Amino acid sequence: MSQCLHRPLQSASFTLLRILLVTTLVATDVGAFALNRSAWLFWLEPLGSEPFVVGQRHVLWNIRIPRVLFAGLIGGCLGFAGALTQALFRNPLAEPGLLGISSGAACAASLSIVFLAQVPGAAYLSGHWVLLPCIAFFGAVFVCLFLDSLSRTWMAGSVGGLLLTGIAINALAGAVIGLCAYMATDTQLRSLTFWTLGSLASASWTLIAVAGGLFASIWVVTRPLIQSLNALMLGESIARHVGVCLPSLRLRVILMVAGLAGFAVAFCGVIGFIGLAAPHLVRLVAGADLRLVLSRSAIVGAILLITADAFARTISAPAEVPVGIFTALLGSAFFFWLLRRHRQGLA
Repeated sequence: MSQCLHRPLQSASFTLLRILLVTTLVATDVGAFALNRSAWLFWLEPLGSEPFVVGQRHVLWNIRIPRVLFAGLIGGCLGFAGALTQALFRNPLAEPGLLGISSGAACAASLSIVFLAQVPGAAYLSGHWVLLPCIAFFGAVFVCLFLDSLSRTWMAGSVGGLLLTGIAINALAGAVIGLCAYMATDTQLRSLTFWTLGSLASASWTLIAVAGGLFASIWVVTRPLIQSLNALMLGESIARHVGVCLPSLRLRVILMVAGLAGFAVAFCGVIGFIGLAAPHLVRLVAGADLRLVLSRSAIVGAILLITADAFARTISAPAEVPVGIFTALLGSAFFFWLLRRHRQGLA
């Protein structure tokens, strides 16, 4: 009987992986610069002296493939972080963007870009590719701890209270980012505009390796906690009854969510709604078991962001539309769909 139950679940996972593979190949093939077969078969054909072939191979292997892979990893991080956030707060509307976690990371990064550059002897560190994610991480950790404290004391599981707190944090972070933009130089202002709209233009093989290592590390750390998170989703009293150490569990999940959201914000800016849509779409098919939701949310998040970035790169080629615009459109449409589904359930 258990084998019969596992077969449909494995089939669904393989289907998602096939969709991810097809999406990756299609996104790699489309773009402002058309590619032919010779760009792929670089190991069979010598480079020669044809500038067109050399240019195509450079675009494919140094720009197009790294960007698509980076989009998949960032989408996977956001989907995984969204599923963890919803499990932590036991709220299906919890998501790093809506709750202000991403805005807190962006706010910390913006303060670093503008004000750290004015500190004598530290100007060269203001946009450092290692320091910036660390600062964004601490900004996300601060917001997570604040939200966790409020959710357990003042709001007592209130959905409306949690969302209102997220709105307030987003507004406060937006005001701080606006102040940073007002005080920034022209170069810094371009970087701040990047945060507000979201972009995957910074993709590189180095960042792919870092993002892959981060995601793999957090996945390894999360696996032993899945059973405890499933118990937490049933209620704090039940989790305590089965022996879950809630303070330790909360701290670990907060650090993981902050790490994923902080890394994504540090290198891609604020990309919203991926962490909300991916877990919801998975739960419609797989249910609420985090053993399935976490991994599949990462896959669905990768599919969504790769698709959104492909549209961002091609819809107004050779110009590029910020990917955050497409994810915002996706999120608004998804909210309307959830509202309609909720009304039909009440009818």
